[in-house]
Amino acid sequence: MALKPQINIFAVVDVIGALSGRTLQNGNLCLIDNGDYKSTGQGTPHLCTVVRPGQVIQWQALAVDLQTPVEIKNISFLGPDGSVSSLNGARSGAEGEKLDLEHWAGVVPPSLIPGVPHNYRLELQMYEGDQSTLFVDSPALMRV
Repeated sequence: MALKPQINIFAVVDVIGALSGRTLQNGNLCLIDNGDYKSTGQGTPHLCTVVRPGQVIQWQALAVDLQTPVEIKNISFLGPDGSVSSLNGARSGAEGEKLDLEHWAGVVPPSLIPGVPHNYRLELQMYEGDQSTLFVDSPALMRV
């Protein structure tokens, strides 16, 4: 079986619920992927996407309410000691495009230890202002 060269991860956000409750938990964030392997936590903020080195991972944010803007502000990986390192990937989407068309992408490095979840921080920007960015540290990539 030929494996997909790219895995898409979709962050579906209830922006009004997230901003009202100041959390991406409680059903406000649903993460899903289309990977070749059985990822765990599909439909929750605890998605663990199973990957292999060299695969392209593309993240995309979508709002439940299509008139409510949401975009990925940043993705960074968390070290075992709590350190944070930015994704060596690319953000795309031209200025003026609809926010839900923007995505982040990166390549799975061969240095990931197989069988160990590598958590990442997913920061989502909703509207503008001091209270408009929320994040979760619960999603992960896991190398086969």
